Amino acid sequence: MTVKTTLAALALGLAMPLSALASEGAERLTRLLEPLETYQADFEQQILDAGGDRLQEARGTMWLSRPGKFRWEVDAPYRQLVVSDGEEVTLYDPDLEQATVQALDQRVTHTPALLLSGSADELVASFEVRRSQQGSAERFTLQPKDADTLFETLTMTFRGEQLRGLEMLDSTGQRTAIAFSEVEMNAAIDDARFTLEVPEGTDVIRDTY
Repeated sequence: MTVKTTLAALALGLAMPLSALASEGAERLTRLLEPLETYQADFEQQILDAGGDRLQEARGTMWLSRPGKFRWEVDAPYRQLVVSDGEEVTLYDPDLEQATVQALDQRVTHTPALLLSGSADELVASFEVRRSQQGSAERFTLQPKDADTLFETLTMTFRGEQLRGLEMLDSTGQRTAIAFSEVEMNAAIDDARFTLEVPEGTDVIRDTY
């Protein structure tokens, strides 16, 4: 999985209204996600290989508006943007002066960000959900039922009923861990945040999943 694919998948995986679900873990996750309309937070991301060695670090800010709109802005060590208007996703690399535009894949196993802005029925149809408690933290491990997926497991960590961490494990054993801070839920976010006008001269590539 490339760095760009990881950033896009995680950013996308963060964008769902939810109804009653079958398992206890899924029901509890529903209660935590159901009130969510918008979400904003700073993040620190680490990508680790199968042996636990650090491959990359990044930090930045994310904004989410349900359903399907988000902005994932990496500030360091290099600048990169992933922006969705709910229909298309744009990955913009200012250093390369390149932007890739893709249709928003509605499958939550391919766009984990949709976990925060999709349907409960799709959640329970797509994942086995396991809940665990570690001190004040609630952890939900989602395992896709379909083999055609970008990750083996996705773990969501909540503290004080706020989403504070995501961890994604892929089939190679590579792990992407994201910690959120300065969290704001259901604050007003300007809709312009979810549009991106790339500078003139940018090489724009239109692609599909």
